Amino acid sequence: MAFPTRVTIVDVGPRDGLQNEAIQVSTSDKLRLIHGLADAGLPVVEAASFVSPKWVPQMADAAEVMAGLTRKPGVRYPVLTPNLKGFEAAVAAGAEEVAVFAAASESFSQRNINCSIAESLDRFAPVMEAAKAKGIPVRGYVSCVLGCPYEGEIAPSAVAGVASALHRMGCFEISLGDTIGTGTPRKAQGMVEAVAKVVPLEKLAAHFHDTYGQALANLLAVLELGIATVDSSVAGLGGCPYAKGASGNVATEDVIYMLRGMGIETGVDLNRLVTVGSEICAVLGKKPVSKAGQALGAKPGKGACT
Repeated sequence: MAFPTRVTIVDVGPRDGLQNEAIQVSTSDKLRLIHGLADAGLPVVEAASFVSPKWVPQMADAAEVMAGLTRKPGVRYPVLTPNLKGFEAAVAAGAEEVAVFAAASESFSQRNINCSIAESLDRFAPVMEAAKAKGIPVRGYVSCVLGCPYEGEIAPSAVAGVASALHRMGCFEISLGDTIGTGTPRKAQGMVEAVAKVVPLEKLAAHFHDTYGQALANLLAVLELGIATVDSSVAGLGGCPYAKGASGNVATEDVIYMLRGMGIETGVDLNRLVTVGSEICAVLGKKPVSKAGQALGAKPGKGACT
């Protein structure tokens, strides 16, 4: 077991972070967020989701977002595509990388995308074929890898089964998501160890939410196993609407601060990132959840400290 010397950060804020926000964010503000993240050094910025605007109104302008992108050399801008229709719309809008998503929980799959796990994988088959024909890489997401709001704890073997299926279908990377943030470090390690038996470790990414304040601890635990790709969201934006009290993704600022303190390279400018987080939170009318963002963005005050 050894920590990686460099970690790739995938900021999912513009998609996963914003998709459930009640305030409709303008296309121009979304583009300012995406460009700001790229300028801060993020190598991967998840830009949009080509889903039905009926179900996710916040993502209705996905094509406009892609059209307005000023692509930074070396930065990837993946988008979420739930089916072939979404994939075709994404490609027409200029997407060069896409992602599909499944769940390790049957109940969550039914309530989230109205189909079984097996049916969701069947839907991805034509997406994978079309993507292969066009030379477009596909990332895979697995939700509820450490817990489900309906079924409780999820067996690592169930996660491994879904991850293996996505890998066999051709996904170049599998992101393992603790969607409701109930995981703890040893359980996170056990889950990754189970998945790594059927999917190469270098093709796995960690996607942890911070509902119980365990996200950084869980990340540290799986980084020790060799995970070198981490999903996070600027300012800690996001959350699962199906889980009571579920807070957002682990904040990118907090992840960067931790990794920088460990001597692990990311290529991200933390101070610039804090500014980006503050700007999008101002648009949303909320404070950044990120502890590092709050500390670095705070102005010195007066008074006694104990």
